This record gives sequence, C-alpha cells and structure tokens, in this order.
Amino acid sequence: MASRAPSRASSRLQQYDETGGDDESQQQAALAAAAGGGGTKPGEEALTSTTNGGVAVLANGADEDDDDEEEEEEEEDDDVEAVAPHDGPLMNRHSRRRHNNNNNNREKSTETDEDDYDLASGPPPPPQQPAAVGARHGLAAPANGGYWRHGVASRPSSPGAVTMADNASEASSMLPAAPPPRSKSRVDLATSRYSNLSYWRARRFIFYKNGDPFFPGIEFRFKPGRDIGTLETLMDKLSLRMDLPRGARYIFSMDGDRKFRLDELEDGASYVVSSYKTFKAASYGKKNGIWYASPGGQGWSKGPSRKASIVETDIPPPGGGAGIKPSSGRVIRIVNNMDHTVQCRVLLNLRTSQPFEEVLEDLGQVLKMSGAKRMYTVAGQEVRSFSQLRNEFADVDTFYLGVGPVGAGVMLSPVRRSRSRAPPAAVVEDLSKQRRARSKSRPRALYAPESEIIRTNDYTLLEVLKEEPVRVTIRGLRRTFYPPIHHAPMDNTPPEKKMQLEWVYGYRGTDSRRNLWVLPSGELLYFVAAVAVMYDRDEETQRHYTGHTEDIQCMDLHPSRELVASGQKAGRNRKTQAHIRIWSTDTLQTLYVFGMGELEIGVAAVAFSQLNGGIYVLAVDGGRESILSVWQWQWGHLLGKVATLQEELTGAVFHPLDDNLLITHGKGHLTFWNRRKDGFFERTDIIKPPSRTLITSLQFEQDGDVITADSDGFITIYSVDSDGAYFVRMEFEAHNKGVSSLVMLSEGTLLSGGEKDRKIAAWDSLQNYKRITDTKLPESAGGVRSIYPQRPGRNDGNIYVGTTKNNILEGSLQRRFNQVVFGHGRQLWGLAVHPDDELFATAGHDKNIALWRKNKLIWTTQVAYECISLAFHPFGVALAAGSTEGHLIILNAETGAAMATLRVCGSPLNCVGYNPAGDMIAISSQNGSVYLFRVSRDGFSYKKSNKIRGSQPLMQMDWSTDGNYVQTVTADYDLSFWDVKSLSPEKSPIAMKDVKWHSHNATVGFLVSGIWNNRFYPMTSIISTACRSAAHDLLVSGDTDGYLRLFRYPCISTKAEYNEEKSYSGQVACARFLYNDRNIVTVGGTDAGLMLWELTEE
Repeated sequence: MASRAPSRASSRLQQYDETGGDDESQQQAALAAAAGGGGTKPGEEALTSTTNGGVAVLANGADEDDDDEEEEEEEEDDDVEAVAPHDGPLMNRHSRRRHNNNNNNREKSTETDEDDYDLASGPPPPPQQPAAVGARHGLAAPANGGYWRHGVASRPSSPGAVTMADNASEASSMLPAAPPPRSKSRVDLATSRYSNLSYWRARRFIFYKNGDPFFPGIEFRFKPGRDIGTLETLMDKLSLRMDLPRGARYIFSMDGDRKFRLDELEDGASYVVSSYKTFKAASYGKKNGIWYASPGGQGWSKGPSRKASIVETDIPPPGGGAGIKPSSGRVIRIVNNMDHTVQCRVLLNLRTSQPFEEVLEDLGQVLKMSGAKRMYTVAGQEVRSFSQLRNEFADVDTFYLGVGPVGAGVMLSPVRRSRSRAPPAAVVEDLSKQRRARSKSRPRALYAPESEIIRTNDYTLLEVLKEEPVRVTIRGLRRTFYPPIHHAPMDNTPPEKKMQLEWVYGYRGTDSRRNLWVLPSGELLYFVAAVAVMYDRDEETQRHYTGHTEDIQCMDLHPSRELVASGQKAGRNRKTQAHIRIWSTDTLQTLYVFGMGELEIGVAAVAFSQLNGGIYVLAVDGGRESILSVWQWQWGHLLGKVATLQEELTGAVFHPLDDNLLITHGKGHLTFWNRRKDGFFERTDIIKPPSRTLITSLQFEQDGDVITADSDGFITIYSVDSDGAYFVRMEFEAHNKGVSSLVMLSEGTLLSGGEKDRKIAAWDSLQNYKRITDTKLPESAGGVRSIYPQRPGRNDGNIYVGTTKNNILEGSLQRRFNQVVFGHGRQLWGLAVHPDDELFATAGHDKNIALWRKNKLIWTTQVAYECISLAFHPFGVALAAGSTEGHLIILNAETGAAMATLRVCGSPLNCVGYNPAGDMIAISSQNGSVYLFRVSRDGFSYKKSNKIRGSQPLMQMDWSTDGNYVQTVTADYDLSFWDVKSLSPEKSPIAMKDVKWHSHNATVGFLVSGIWNNRFYPMTSIISTACRSAAHDLLVSGDTDGYLRLFRYPCISTKAEYNEEKSYSGQVACARFLYNDRNIVTVGGTDAGLMLWELTEE
C-alpha cells in the first residue's frame, strides 16, 4: 500500500477556516480539493519523521492495551492484501453508499442526524472492522461533504466536521462537534458551530528532557482549564511519562525562559522539562542532522506532515499523487562495532543532501562513538554510498559502524567475513516478515521483542534487553536503573549462609558509666552498642548476648554474679521499645523481659536489690519525668513508681542494708526514697537546687554510710544520726576535676578515678580517708571511666580500668597498666579490607589508624587529622586514608609508618579508591568533585593528575574493571558516572549499564535495587552501605536503623529474602567482606562499634 503525497487540502482548509467559512461554495471547493488527500497506515504511525533531515530515531507513543496491539497486527495484514475499490480519486454519494453496503457497514446519510460526541470525552469510537478496512484503502471524500481521511480508521463524520479537518495531517483523530439546531441551514450550521473553534480544540505541546538532545520528545494534547487546570497538574503527568531524577519540577521554553503558569504555554510549541532550576541549552529534537520522530510526526521544525512520512512500500499512491519514492528512506539497525551491546534502530533518509561520510558520523554519535567512518554488513562487506543501501544491500537490515577497516582491530560478528558482494546465505533472518504493527504500547527500540533478536549460528548477534528498567523510590524521589544485558539469574530465596557475631572490638566508655564487671569465670563483662560482651583473656575468646534490639544504656550484675539486668533505649517500632532483660551469663538465655510500654525513651539506670538476694529491680525511665519504678522481676510485677522530675539523672541504687531504701543521683540531685508497704515513696532530698553539683558515682561503707563523688573532684561521706537524718560527715578534694568512678574494696580501701586528670588514687577509709597512693594513665589511654577488681574478694590490688577512649587496661597502682582491649575513642567511619589477606584497617575521628588480623591488633598509628575513608593499594603494601580536612595520608601497610601527606582540597574526602591496575587513585570529596592522582612505586609515589568537577557530595565509589570509569553515589542517592579518560561526567546511564565494576560498594544500582523498599522490611529503610562478595554471590547491606542484612547477589526484586542481624541502634557506616568471603566487618559510625561476623551455614 503506497503512501499518499502531501495534500494541499490541509493548507487550503486552514485558509478556509481562518476566513470563517461563510460561503458554501468555498466549502465545496475546499472539499473537492481535499478529495485526493491520503494518509498513512496504522502500522507506519510510529515510523514517521520529517524528510529533510538525515536520520530519525524511532519514537513510540503512549501505552495501550495488548488487545489493541493484536488488532493492529490483524489490521496491518489486511492492509497488505486489500485494494481500494474505486476507479478514480472521487466518488459520488451513491457510490459511497454502495461501497458501505458491500462492506456490511450501513452509515447514515449526510442529510440525517448523526451521533455527536462531547469533546472532553475524547475522539469518536472506531467503526466496525469492514468499514475500517474500506476506509483505510483509499475512499476519498465526495465534493458535497462525506468522508474525510485521517490516517487511522475513523467513522464517517457529519458534514459540519469537514471544516475541522484543517489539522488532519497532524492529528490522529478528528475533533467532533456539538449537535446543531435543526432549523439552521447548512452554511449557518458550519458558521455558528465552529466560529469559536479554539475553545473546543485541544492544544498540542511537545516536551523534551533537559540536557538530553537525543530524547525524542513527548507530545501532549489537552484543553487548558478543562483537562488540566494548573501547571502543577501538568508536571505531575509529565513525571509519569518522563524518567527525570526528581520528577518534573520546572518547564522552560526552548530559549530557557521559565514558565510559571499554564496559560503561558503556546499551542504547537515545544518546551523543556527539568528536575532542576538550571536550563541546559541543547539542540532538542535535532542533533547534528539527526531528526527524531516526535509522537506528532515532526521534530523541531515545521516539516511535512505524516502524509509525507517515509514508508516502505512500492505501491504508488492512488489518484496519481506524487508520493515519496520507496528508495527514499529505510529503517535499519545500527550496531557499535566495538561494543555490540550498544545498538539502535534508525529511520535513514537516503535522499538527504548530507554526504555519506557526515551521515556516518551522525550515526556514530547516536551509538556514542567518536569518529565513525565505516559501515559494514553482518558479513563484513563495507557500505560506501546511499546507492548501495538502496540496491545491493536492500535486503540487509543490520549494519555495523566502525572507525577503521575490517582488519584494524574491529570486532565483527562470528560470521565468516567475506569480500564478495554476494549477500550471506541464511545469516540474517528476514525481519520484514516478522515485523509487527508497532502500536503505541510498544516499548522503545532498546527493548525489542524476542522476534526481533537476530541470531546467527545460535549466537545472539544483537542481544537486546529483555528486562525493563527498575524504578526505585528513595526519600520520595524516583530513580531509574537500567539492566545490563548479561547478569546472573535472579534468586529471591534467602542465602544459604547466615551471619554470626564472632568478635566485638572496643568498649563503650565515651558516654556511659558503671559498665565493667568481672564474672566468676574470670570473664570481663561489658557492652558495646546492642551487644553484651563476655571476654575471656586467657582463651582469647568472646561470648555475646544479642537479645537486645537497640543500644544497651545501662547494666547491673546480680549479687550471685550469675544473672545480668540490662536496659535498652527505644527504637522506631514496637519490636524495639525500651525494656529491661534479665539473662543468664552461663547459658545466655533470656529469663525475663519487662517494662514494655512502661518505659518511654530508654532506661537511665537499673540495679538489683542486695539484702534479699536480688529479688527486686529498680529502673529509671530516660524520659522527661525520669520515673523511678521498682519491679519484682521474677513475676513481672510493678511494686511502685514515682516521678523524680530530674532532667539529668546519672544513676540509682538500692541501699545494701535496706531493700526499701533507694538512692538516686544526678545534676544537683541526691535523693533518698523510702518505699512504704502501700507502694508510695517518701522523698528526702540531700542536695537540692539551685546546687549545680553533678553527682557522678556512689558507694557505701560497711556500716551503710554513703560515699559520693562529684564533677568538681570532691568526695563526700554522708552519715545518719540517731533520728535517721543524714548529714555530711566528711568532704575532701580527691582530683583536680571530675571523679568518674568509686570502688570500695573488701579490706576498706576506696579507689577513685579521675576523668580529666587520668589519675587513680587509693584512700584508706579506716584512717579517715588518708591517701595511700596514686598513679596516672598515659594520655593515649584516656581518662578513667570505670574501675573493677580483677578478682573480687581478693586483696591483690589488680584492677581493670575502662577509659573514656574506649580502651580497657589491666594493672595495679604498684605497676604499670597494660592494654587489654583497644577501641576507637570517637566516631568510626573508615574501613578497608586487604586485597589478598584476611586483614582490615580502620580509621576514625580519634586520629587513630589501626590494622587488624581477625581479633588481633597488629599496629595502630596516630596521625594529625581525623580520618573518614580508607583504601588498600591493589598490591597490599600501601594504605591511603582520607581526612575531614581534605588531606590524603599514605601509610606503609606493613608497619603503619606514615609515608606522605598530600593536600587534596578543603573538603572532607568521603571515599578513596585505587583502580585495579594500581596506577591511579580516585578521591571523592564532599564538594562533589573527583580528584585523580597518578600512582607509582607500588603506591608510595603520587602526582596530581586531574579533577572532574561535580556538585553533590559523594559518599560511595567503585572503579570499573578496565579502569576507565568511576561510579559514585551522592548524598541524595543519585548514581553518577565519571569518565576517567575524557575527564567528564557520563550523563547517560543507559550507556553505562553494561560496564563491569571491580567492586560494588554503591548502595544504588540495578543489581542491588532489591535492597530498597523490600516487602519484608518492618519499616522503610534507608540503606547506608552495601558490599558485594568477591565470588559475586552474596550482598551485604546496612541501613540507618542498625540492621545488617545478607542477600543473594544480584538482588533485583523487592521480594528478595534475606538473613538479618541487628547489633547497632544507629547507622551502619560501612560493611565489607573480608578477602576469603568467610567474614564480614562492620563499623557503626557515631557509636564507634567495630564488629566481625562469621558466615556460617544456615
């Protein structure tokens, strides 16, 4: 079926419509002139384009149902075989009626009333199939008012609708009219009904994507004020149709003028849609001679209408119209010869005035190639001109573009190359026999159906995407990730391995008090994050109680020293409410849980009673009222509670000689509470406001006198008189500043520890607290936080000391102290694993960099800056650290010695990484830029190379396996790509979808999209870290709520199952697989928690 020549009817009818159409003879003349007008097939609608450009990338329309696709397939088959039953370009009214009767589709006469359709309800419904076939095959309009052809099948319209067809060459459907009064004549009917046509007709706009000159454009037709009322409503609809990083937020004209109201949009104009305020000037709709077919059938300029579209047919247009010759254009598939995954279908204008060489360069730009100079067939035959495409290679649909001759390192298909001009036999399937009618619901050419995959000898020559892009909503913004062609199959089952806590590093001494004990087995008991740790120094082993779901805030040891009470802070959901757990140190089993729903935001203090064998437990709520409650924990009974109304309460204990006497202390607060039998409490304030003294620790003499220490460095002893009233018996200055800990040994010696002066002093309580001796801890160890005897009940003087820098020391006042447990004293963010050994390094805000082998500390180095990122050189001999002040520190990985310090910029260096070859390091900073340094001498020599400028803070980074690209994740979870060779950001995520990455630490991407919005999450999770195993089979992720999850890799579906652990209450700053994939290391960021996990069989 031939395409019709461009008709003059549209222009004439436009003139007629502008003059008002008040003369019936003018109407008849216009209809007669329009009788030879033609249209296009429905199957050709998606292939239309202007003809004055060189190439047009095929565009697609809006989605329709699959049933419509099948109907269009059947209709196209009918189009190929059916012939229009007419003898000339015009038919009279009687011949038209006879033709309709033969097609079993009786239409009403033009004299009778016809059904009218309201404009807001859309175009008229299509007729029955026989009439549609006849209408599509050349039935012209009679001069006295009848048919008006519209490209696609439509039912015959009323005579009044003729004047509306001035836009028929552009529109795909006719604008219907309102029913006229019967008393008016035909001329008055047309004049009165369509005098205000601009009110009824929909306006047409084309929207392009900001900064993307290759975007084909999206056509919108609507009636402002009726279909769409505001500009915000229009942008909401555009957000659903266009893949913008943050949705449609701004609309600009083609010259960059921002539009604020809907009435500023002009009919037929083109506009640019953006997520950001910055307008990027580009040749939208036309890029170096490449014309993109918009949904309306035209590009940027006002070219010919759809009737002048290039079609693949040899039948001349009916009525002798001068249509476009079949050799004027072709739809071909072009493939990047260096990367077969980059391919595209284009509509090539063979009659263009451009030289063939320039067209090849334009095609190369479509495939992201620079300097494309050659075109080859599948068999390796070179195409040198348009005439060869029309004649010799008319049956070949696929061509390769290259930059050199066939033998110059190009990468053609596996088919045997031939120099002959004969086409290869049975190499390429004839796609013209398989090509279906392209309906509006067809996806873009990038996602071709299975029938369009060309196969040669069971080898997928043009492998196309079989998966749709994944759209992930993160913090309310939708992001799109494109699938690579080749990846491991998706498996939503949970992994066969689970994470088991193997080792917990450090100690929580920065913000907690009274947190170190010794069990009868000799094990040290303390807590880190949400884990209670029992450390055996002799066996170098740890046991862990992991029943808590949030950070442990306080803990107390039962008088029997076999049970522990621990209280946790409140989380975000019901499973993480504040509560208290009673558990066994022997079996690690939870015995009782109480306080759910009673405690508000946390537990400020917890303690066992002493006299009755620990039957009672007191708890202080961390809320505003600081409610003190007493529980009989074995039964879960609440015996009584009272509001202390103290803001800063640091501790509470039972009196050792009276289980009904409780003491609370804090800032300007020391109060005795006597619990009566009826559950009420009698309050006695020893220290009252406005005193600002902070009581930090409390102990008892053997006779029951109370000993307190405060933040001013004083120790005070309170005694009771004969009336039961307490008075200050003695007070003396023990330390220069605050006293953080008091311990009364069995022989009557009182030990006090200073937080600021780092001193430990011994006082003889039997000799009026005479100072016995003291010692001072080294500065690197920190101040004293907690003291506990190594062997309770024995007077050997050996003690354990927990420090404010998260270290635990052992020793005595007569000998020096040795470090037992090392931990980072402040926030911990930097983590790097060794490339070929079970080693890992950590760096934190305490300016310490440490190297570990499993649970052994190999070395630690103090540097001049706070470090937040780490990376090992691929050879494993150098270690690079990025600081918060923009310095890059190079260390010898074997000894820890600092080798060099480089000034990179003034912003924090959030992530550093070496390329796989080890000759370049990329540094991503808070200012959004990527800095490149050339590396030599196995990682010990650095020279600044270049800088790639960016704008958003960069948080994670990965190198590609070939070392040509870097991918980064911004603070807003945008995935960015950087071309290291061209020193520019890569703006096309589709072009980067098949890049192989040496590591996958990025938290976003197609292959890790299943870790976001997973259906099994208890609540919405913000992923803070991710890491892929070296075997590419596992993926670990951590979120801002402290959950650590193990998935199978790749993790694409939100239905992916996982194994989960929770040992942090805050953000999991970083998680990495060790070299052998048998262990995972995690750091906790703000809580400085460092943990080692072992992967065991499920």
